[in-house]
Amino acid sequence: QVQLVESGGGLVQPGGSLRLSCAASGIRFSFYAMAWYRQSPGKERELVATITSASVTNYGDSVKGRCTISRDNGKNTVYLQMNSVKPEDTAVYYCRAQRFGTAPYWGQGTQVTVSS
Repeated sequence: QVQLVESGGGLVQPGGSLRLSCAASGIRFSFYAMAWYRQSPGKERELVATITSASVTNYGDSVKGRCTISRDNGKNTVYLQMNSVKPEDTAVYYCRAQRFGTAPYWGQGTQVTVSS
């Protein structure tokens, strides 16, 4: 059974930082491309960042320069470091795992709220 469990969300002040984690089980983690998406009320799910099995990274325009995605294959975990957060970063953040040509797996999400 595949599980993706996100953690690290919460309330953070504007300009602050936080690190999200996504622990995967039930998959050969090192073979999967991993990604973070987010969704705010009334908006479509938005790509935040991706990292391939070879650790090549890509970022959405709204977070470039403020976020870093990384992975630890020994811990089956992908991370999202967010710096200089803004109120518009408020959203539910989802982890996704996908191998080429197969359907993706999604986590349940973790809420991030940026507010003073």
